[in-house]
Amino acid sequence: MAYDLLKGKRGIIFGALDDKSIAWAVAEKCVEEGAQITLTNAPVALRFGQINELAEKLNAKVIPADATSMEDLQNLITESMEILGGKIDFILHSIGMSINVRKKKEYTGLNYDWHHKTLDISAMSFHRVMQTAYEMDAINDWGSILALTYIASQRIFPDYNEMADAKSLLESYARSFGYHFAKKNKTRVNTISQSPTITTAGSGVKGFDDFFGYADQMSPLGNASAEACANYCVMMFSDMTRSVTMQNLYHDGGFSKMGMEPAVLGK
Repeated sequence: MAYDLLKGKRGIIFGALDDKSIAWAVAEKCVEEGAQITLTNAPVALRFGQINELAEKLNAKVIPADATSMEDLQNLITESMEILGGKIDFILHSIGMSINVRKKKEYTGLNYDWHHKTLDISAMSFHRVMQTAYEMDAINDWGSILALTYIASQRIFPDYNEMADAKSLLESYARSFGYHFAKKNKTRVNTISQSPTITTAGSGVKGFDDFFGYADQMSPLGNASAEACANYCVMMFSDMTRSVTMQNLYHDGGFSKMGMEPAVLGK
């Protein structure tokens, strides 16, 4: 059931790759709630994903953009405003990539050139997106910007490797830029710390299947699904959350507050 929570709003969704992507579910839910959107991903990702299928379904334009390129981001925002007919009301950053993880490099033996690339794509890109939108005055008053993160930014999950560092930096950017955007035009900036979710990217993490089951047992409500995360994002994009900013919001079925779960111990 839709409630027109985003009726008349315009947004940009980063990171939809295939129907397992959280960004894919968010895009669908935003349009269902009345928004007009553009979709974007890196040119190389567009060749391997099914984003064009999503675009056709949602009547949305796909605009290729390398999130590490200021020129690409400027073009993305300019073209989005032209297509959508005005300033942007919301942005979802759902981008993450680690060559060290893909190449199975342990955290204690990182390739630093690859590490720099991980931070560049997975975290610094968020600052670039916000800085570009800020300098272009592209966000409407009371806009909303979100990035997806994970609890490994705050606690140790060894197999999450260098992505934990990237997510820590991502969350810091949300707090710092959140202040400046709030002072500029009441735009809020938040991160959503999502449960382990079966996505193309998440499944590449060592031991993911085992940890997914562990987190599901540890969470009183179980793991939050991609669809549930999409609903949460819609709420954060809507006018119902105008006073929420600079927060890292846990959407994890209660996992982040748990100390011990007897079921995990077999009791």
